[in-house]
Amino acid sequence: MKKPLLAAALSFVTHLLLAQNQILPLYPGTVPDSKPSSVQEKSIKVADGTERISNVVQPTLAVYQPEKGKANGTAVIICPGGGYSRLSIDGEGREVAQRLNTMGITAFVLKYRLPDDLSQVDKSIAPLLDAQQALRMVRQQAAKYGVNPQRVGIMGFSAGGHLASTAGTHFTKPVGDTKDNTSVRPDFLVLLYPVISFSDSLKHAGSRDNLIGKTPDATHTKLYSNELQVSAQTPPTFLVHAQDDKTVPVKNSIVFYEACLHHQVPTEMHLYPKGGHGFGMHNKTTKDDWVASLQNWFDANGWLTK
Repeated sequence: MKKPLLAAALSFVTHLLLAQNQILPLYPGTVPDSKPSSVQEKSIKVADGTERISNVVQPTLAVYQPEKGKANGTAVIICPGGGYSRLSIDGEGREVAQRLNTMGITAFVLKYRLPDDLSQVDKSIAPLLDAQQALRMVRQQAAKYGVNPQRVGIMGFSAGGHLASTAGTHFTKPVGDTKDNTSVRPDFLVLLYPVISFSDSLKHAGSRDNLIGKTPDATHTKLYSNELQVSAQTPPTFLVHAQDDKTVPVKNSIVFYEACLHHQVPTEMHLYPKGGHGFGMHNKTTKDDWVASLQNWFDANGWLTK
């Protein structure tokens, strides 16, 4: 490799290593809704070299800050997908955080707990507990990271999109018994090929089974079908999905979009004819760049202005 190319490559790698400034434990003490177990976190590398994490028992926030002087005050908490059984922590987490940094956005990758009867008292609330705690933490430490506490959004991919949309529709009565009254309402939602509905016709079976069981009652099915939980207070939302998604039907995004329209929630949706499921930042079937469209949406809403 020629010296200029080597120097450029080393500079890029160094930037990526420095971008992640800190990994924060999500809870200062005992993790709520947890119980003693032999469950231990697992990490594997898949064929493309990216990491998958499962069996999370100690949730964390990884902080990714823009270059010095470039932060604009907006923060995004990123929820990787994986069917509520694992976390695609690279392509739907770390890499996304680094791209958001180039927009001046401070990003936080949430390593949230996955539903588990062995290590949790109520597995159906553990992921949401973690998402809501992440929103509290970012707001409480806003000054430390140069964040405006009124510009904290949440982003999710696939089942992480279900978690993000749950955070965006279940904030009036936070789960758990915390006395902390810090707002857990996200200021905006970014949902990528999200699981939205747990209805029989639209569900992603794995996500529903893992979160609320294989034979859920009607109450839980409705509660976690987030198209039914949209209100006028639901945050502005940006949606991306492919029409040929065989894993999570595209109508998940469509019914959420329609619910937002009904309640006059500002919403933008991008649908691709092809792309399947799990394409992350790069839908290889099109030259269109949904991240560029997201940047335009952020800009139009004033979230890229200091």
